[in-house]
Amino acid sequence: MKLLVFLFLITLFISCTTSASTNKHPLDPLTPSEFKLVRSTVQKTYKASSPTLTFQYIGLDEPDKALVLSWESSKTNKTKAATLPPRRALVIARFKKQSLEITVDLSKASIVSTKVYTGHGFPMITFDEQDFVAALPFKYKPFMESVQKRGLNISDVVCSTASVGWYGEIKSKRRLKLQCFYMKGSSNLFARPLEGITVIADLDERKIVEYFDNFDIPVPKAEDTEYVAKKQKPPFGPTLMGAAFVQPNGPGFKIDGHSIRLYSSYHPFFSTVT
Repeated sequence: MKLLVFLFLITLFISCTTSASTNKHPLDPLTPSEFKLVRSTVQKTYKASSPTLTFQYIGLDEPDKALVLSWESSKTNKTKAATLPPRRALVIARFKKQSLEITVDLSKASIVSTKVYTGHGFPMITFDEQDFVAALPFKYKPFMESVQKRGLNISDVVCSTASVGWYGEIKSKRRLKLQCFYMKGSSNLFARPLEGITVIADLDERKIVEYFDNFDIPVPKAEDTEYVAKKQKPPFGPTLMGAAFVQPNGPGFKIDGHSIRLYSSYHPFFSTVT
């Protein structure tokens, strides 16, 4: 799970750092400096930091299609320089337990609109929120007693977060369910769950609000649950043979910033990746 999060962050980092200092296309993603500008602009207005103010999402507020097409057309006009449409960012934030949809004008470093979301559901959960909530059981006495009762070492326990879902309630709270696992003897944490324990945490209150230890099911044994390839014995961990990939006519594409130009044997065409 942590590996997947790490790979996602690396991908996001590469995407951001490869952005050109000057945007070439209206749909180019936000650059690292633009992210910082958006964050500082919102914080300057609301004068708060986590956990009072949290950023659930920051991304490009894409301009209308008509503006993009107009810009594309103006590029072919040699007598007039093509002007990029205004750059704006869309921000989904939580402030004082409310969900906000904020639009930031990047050229003016100012907020142009704010909407309080009052519908069903909540914005995505941040990594910081998940890390904070996942650590709560280890400071919660009933949970530690449950682990001790099962004869387990608390230092070998890890907890992950999961949505409790929405089932049509008129009003719902921003809560997560924690599922805990025993890591000793295996890196495959899903193979050794601590069943019978239910932990519910409230993200806004930042505390455990429900706890049940209904029954004690023995934790599965660690034998034969190791799935790390380098630790496997044949035939489950064979050495991969080398492979070669040959393109005698070169690649069929060209990357320019965030645009990819694809070539076929019939005619060239291109598409823009945002």
